[in-house]
Amino acid sequence: MIKVRNLSKTYVKNKALDNISFTLEEGEILGFLGPNGAGKSTTMNIITGYLSGDEGSVEIDGVNIMEDPVRAKKKIGYLPEQPPLYNDMTVQKYLEFMFRLKKVRKPMKEHIAEICEMVKITDVCERIIKHLSKGYRQRVGLAQALLGYPQVLILDEPTVGLDPQQIIEIRKLIRDLSKEHTIILSSHVLSEIQAVCDKIIVINHGKIIARGLTAEMTQTGDSTGKLDLIIEGRRQTVNALLSKIDGVTKVIEKGECEKGSYEYTVESKRDVRRLIFRAISKTDFSILSMSPVGVSLEDTYLRIISGESEEAE
Repeated sequence: MIKVRNLSKTYVKNKALDNISFTLEEGEILGFLGPNGAGKSTTMNIITGYLSGDEGSVEIDGVNIMEDPVRAKKKIGYLPEQPPLYNDMTVQKYLEFMFRLKKVRKPMKEHIAEICEMVKITDVCERIIKHLSKGYRQRVGLAQALLGYPQVLILDEPTVGLDPQQIIEIRKLIRDLSKEHTIILSSHVLSEIQAVCDKIIVINHGKIIARGLTAEMTQTGDSTGKLDLIIEGRRQTVNALLSKIDGVTKVIEKGECEKGSYEYTVESKRDVRRLIFRAISKTDFSILSMSPVGVSLEDTYLRIISGESEEAE
């Protein structure tokens, strides 16, 4: 659906993008991560045709956006970080204007009403945009991106300014939209990327420094590393038992979670689940819970960025 090949872009002496390539299939959601100035917005602006690259190519559903920009852009809905709104218009008039500008071939009134209901702005359709909260203006921007139901959606910080309930609703909407749309999502909120995206690309200094499935980048893989446990029994004895198990490097007591039961985190060099079970089963204590601790996307991201910084030094 989206093919980016050997894309480069230079602003005067600053190399904003340096030979990046990636592919996104239909129905996938790609999370774009990186520090400020890493090249995320430049990449998205080139994909949408707002900027041109110095080298390389971008194809949207087989159409090269540099060779046939009009046809390619019809397949794209774009929500930039600052939504392109006309503040003196009402929401309804603005969406009607954008509908005509995009030359959408659908019944205008019904289509706009359907999208307004989808992004939960029906109750503000007759209000002037400049009088809306930041969260509502963000939703109006998302509504214009959805006009015509383009095959590809490019969303740059789509939940900026939304309250927690609105963020949950927009995340669900993005997930639902992926059934019929291919989506590129940029966000500084790593939990948002982890909750919504199928794939992740980390970009820094204009280069892709990591990529993979979200699940691969946020799992321990073989249950080594860390385990969270809740064990019913005397705290000091349990701590001593866990510490003696071969492979365990550290036991962290996290306090009493219910009467007589305590929570622990065990760090290890290998899979120690069976050894823990055997050790506890020889006592009159009980394991109430045992689960591997997954790696958060934040941990992975910071490790990648800090590792690259160390290499640069």
